[in-house]
Amino acid sequence: MEKNTPRRYFIKSGLLLTTSLLIPNFNEAKTLNRMTMQDKPAPLSAELVLDFVKNAHGNFEKVKELLEKTPTLLNATWDWGNGDFETGMEAAGHTGRVQIAEYLLSKGARMNIFCAAMLGRMDIVKPTLDAYPNLKSSKGPHGLALIHHAEKGGENAKEVLAYLKEIGAA
Repeated sequence: MEKNTPRRYFIKSGLLLTTSLLIPNFNEAKTLNRMTMQDKPAPLSAELVLDFVKNAHGNFEKVKELLEKTPTLLNATWDWGNGDFETGMEAAGHTGRVQIAEYLLSKGARMNIFCAAMLGRMDIVKPTLDAYPNLKSSKGPHGLALIHHAEKGGENAKEVLAYLKEIGAA
C-alpha cells in the first residue's frame, strides 16, 4: 500500500493542477456567485410596479414622485398576463404621453421602436425597419401595433406615421 501512496498523491495533485489551469479561479467564481445570490436585493413589490405602470399611462406628477422614491422602477415591467408585459415607458408610448416618455428617457429608460414611433424619431424607426422589415407589423403592449403608437404621437410623429403607411405597416 505504501508504494501506491505517492502515486495516488501525484495523480490527485496532477488532476487538481490541471483543473485549476483549465478553469481559472473556479472556486472564486463559485464563491462570488454564491455571494451575488445572497446579496441580491429583494424584488420590487407587485403593487408598486403596477402603480408605476398605471400612472405612466397619464399621471406625470405621480410618475415623478414614484420614481424619485424608488429609482429602480424605471425599467420595471408589469405582467398583464398572457405575454403582455409593459414598462412605464411603454405605457407612455401607447397613450401618447410625450412628457412622461421624455422624462423617463432623461432618467435612462430603455427606448424601443414603439416609443420611438410615438416620439416621431424617424432616425430610430426607419433604420430599425430597414434592418428588420417584419417589425412593421409587430405588436407592442396590449397587442397595439407600431402604427397605433405613431398615431398617438400626433403632430410630432406625422413623418413616422406617413412612412409607416407608405411601407404598409398594419
